[in-house]
Amino acid sequence: MPRLSFKGKVFVENHHLAVPFHELLPMRDKGISETVSLHDNLIIHGDNLAALKSLLPTYHGKVKCIYIDPPYNTGNEGWAYNDRVNSPLMQDWLGRVVDRDDLTRHDKWCCMMLPRLKLLRELLREDGAIFVSIDDNEVHHLRSLMDEVFGEENFVATAIWQKVFSPKNTAKYFSEDHDYVIAYARRLEAWLPNLLKRSERADKRYRNPDDDFRGPWSSSDLTARNYYSEGTYEVTSPSGATFKPSVGNYFRVSKAKFHALDEDGRIWWGVNGDSMPRLKRFLSDVKRGVVPQTLWLHTDVGNTQEAKKELVAAIDFERSEDVFDTVKPTRLIRRILEIATDSNSIVLDSFGGSGTTAHAVLAQNSEDGGNRRFILVECEDYADTLTAERVRRVINGIPDAKDEVLKAGLGGTFSYFELGRPMRQESLLDGSHLPSWKKLAAYLFFTATGQEFDPAATDRETEFVGHTESHDVFLLYEPDVEKLKSLALSLPVARALPDGTRRKLVFAPTKYLDPEFLHQYRIDFQQLPFQIYEAIERLER
Repeated sequence: MPRLSFKGKVFVENHHLAVPFHELLPMRDKGISETVSLHDNLIIHGDNLAALKSLLPTYHGKVKCIYIDPPYNTGNEGWAYNDRVNSPLMQDWLGRVVDRDDLTRHDKWCCMMLPRLKLLRELLREDGAIFVSIDDNEVHHLRSLMDEVFGEENFVATAIWQKVFSPKNTAKYFSEDHDYVIAYARRLEAWLPNLLKRSERADKRYRNPDDDFRGPWSSSDLTARNYYSEGTYEVTSPSGATFKPSVGNYFRVSKAKFHALDEDGRIWWGVNGDSMPRLKRFLSDVKRGVVPQTLWLHTDVGNTQEAKKELVAAIDFERSEDVFDTVKPTRLIRRILEIATDSNSIVLDSFGGSGTTAHAVLAQNSEDGGNRRFILVECEDYADTLTAERVRRVINGIPDAKDEVLKAGLGGTFSYFELGRPMRQESLLDGSHLPSWKKLAAYLFFTATGQEFDPAATDRETEFVGHTESHDVFLLYEPDVEKLKSLALSLPVARALPDGTRRKLVFAPTKYLDPEFLHQYRIDFQQLPFQIYEAIERLER
């Protein structure tokens, strides 16, 4: 498979592995939940790369649908790559604000996207899919990056979204009327799109001019250009007229099949029985849904003008220039939800923006009674005043909204988190920042086992963290430097661990047991702070 090459790639290919886990700090007063929980709807304020890494312990392999709307890299957005890559020279180059005069802006965009796509893939379920909005500036680079990260064999489709409904006569060359939505599955053979609801317009095509007892029907041509050796026969209509396909065309069914359809009243010869035969398709036989198409008209999924009106209806902007230019309509996101989610799916948007994805999830739940959950990540300062505020208002209701449903409120809850400090090895070594027992337990359990951490399964009294297929995991730790100095896996501690037939994986600052006793008590020891990658290898064997 061809691979995309760009400046800085060598520094970011595995950068997602070096990103430290950060604490997620609950902000109770900014959410709408009685109990703040990582298993609630979530809005997280902070860098999305670090936030995605910090979500892994809870949501690895759990997300059904991802939608992201990253910077289109038009040269007018003023974004800057702020990830802490190891090379100081690369940091200086990457950290400069990207504008239209930056001849390496496409390289920087690829550097920004690659590690994020890799973490997003880790969060997807095996039967999940990711949808990415993009335009002509980066669509070709995005396809190459996603082929590399998700595998070209998992490409689903490129949908064309008609984002405006009238031409821009001020355009120099062409009026750009569409954007793209690129879709990839985590594993294509495990993913299947939902059928879309049939529209009233589609159903109106079915009529019943011959009063067939089977109800309304529509007709379709029985011929095609594809060569079919058994499709060259001649047929006779009820009026006695004979018909055969025109030159270069063939009947799509054999002669025997045609006569069977005719006997069953599924051939339409016209009102007077003297027309070229057509196949009758009854509405009752048609699948009660439509396969998704790749052309998304603004009449079906909304447009940019509609999107801005939705945002203005939800948020009181003091100045018109404060309104996002790139906001998406909720109907666009709901089309994706209809295609790629079930009623209990988790939906992730790591470029949260104005909160459209959360709004769409809540609206979809309100309509079909679903229990979908959203996770939004937004790095900008407006995460509270715009992203979360819009969600608060659509949940609680907007008194002056024209839409009656929105006026009453869509209902729901969400918990708000700030991205905290990183849990770095050096900060644990010098005691400058010690996370709580539960936060460190979550980090260690996921990193050592690759499995989801369940805080409800822990037992602080016995230091139990969780089960794996082969081990019970324990953590001897206190967020206090003086106490840590005296904490060790000793013989009394080993004897006090719960009995069981499974091996024990014990994390502790040190140990006072020799290999013979470790073997006797079926203990695998890992020293804090983070000698845990050896544990990964051992547990995988």
